[in-house]
Amino acid sequence: MSLVAQDITYALSEAIDPNTGKSYVAGKAVKNIRIEGSDVAFDIELGYPANSQIDLIRRQVIAAVKALPGVGNVSVNVYSKILAHAVQLGVKLLPGVKNVIAVASGKGGVGKSTTAVNLALALAQEGATVGILDADIYGPSQPQMLGLAGKQPESSDGESMEPLVAYGVQAMSIGFLVDVETPMIWRGPMVVQALDQMLNQTRWHDLDYLIVDMPPGTGDTQLSLAQKVPLTGVVIVTTPQDIALIDARKGLKMFEKVNVPILGLVENMSIHICSSCGHAEHVFGEGGGEKMCADYAVEFLGALPLEMSIRQLADGGQPTVVGAPDSQAATIYRTIARRIAVKVAEKAKDMSSKFPNIVVQNA
Repeated sequence: MSLVAQDITYALSEAIDPNTGKSYVAGKAVKNIRIEGSDVAFDIELGYPANSQIDLIRRQVIAAVKALPGVGNVSVNVYSKILAHAVQLGVKLLPGVKNVIAVASGKGGVGKSTTAVNLALALAQEGATVGILDADIYGPSQPQMLGLAGKQPESSDGESMEPLVAYGVQAMSIGFLVDVETPMIWRGPMVVQALDQMLNQTRWHDLDYLIVDMPPGTGDTQLSLAQKVPLTGVVIVTTPQDIALIDARKGLKMFEKVNVPILGLVENMSIHICSSCGHAEHVFGEGGGEKMCADYAVEFLGALPLEMSIRQLADGGQPTVVGAPDSQAATIYRTIARRIAVKVAEKAKDMSSKFPNIVVQNA
């Protein structure tokens, strides 16, 4: 009995993508099935970056199809295709940027910036084109973390700026434009204007994702950013501590009020394991992040340990994902980043480019 495309589709409907939890057929990842005698070829198109997963997925789908009787050679091309997704109504996408993901916290001191830079680097390692905007005007830390302190962006036309690049990630920060010891004594409107200029006057180059390291808190600056920046979604960073969770809840509710999807929550400094004796201790409490996620029906993306090396590597300009790529913490960052990318891929696609411009003229 000769093979038909429906046989291949049936076999792949039983194979589950480990990153989405859906079959490759349900996820509409199966493309271009070709059959020549007993030989089969097809494509698997992933909506998220997955360099570290491609071999695993290829082996999985080949095994699923080879289980069919009469199948000979199976050839599979697994690749990622990242699309632009919908943002808030009335807000236009940024030129050269498909998806903007805010990393936010209700208060400072919870490791938001460290989380943001490691997630950006993790997405880049998985094959995405990534940028990071340091939106913390009063305390820019990305130049130090990316090893770019003291460098300045160039401008070819006197109006726009070229982002600096570290570890393959495009970056822009007020820290590139002012002296590190100069305090930013600016009122809210000046901060919002500066952020708008950095966002729109940076020549971002074909980004799949722009990570925005948001300023901490829920004041006027944060609200203006949430309303004006075309956000695909937001990741909330907190610690298990009750005080931090109170403010994290406020941040989550702020984004909900302006219709920005919550992609999930990351719990930082979740547990400390003594480097001398191996004793595990929940220094800042236990289970707070998961309880908050249950209360607000959002996804718990993962928990990161309280480790000295995470701080040391970030301070030294080599965040964990690039400075200690084989560490447990780096693995956790990559897993969280991949989960965020999957959540984005599941969002409604941006269709603004499909609509024609309508011009009304007097006859």
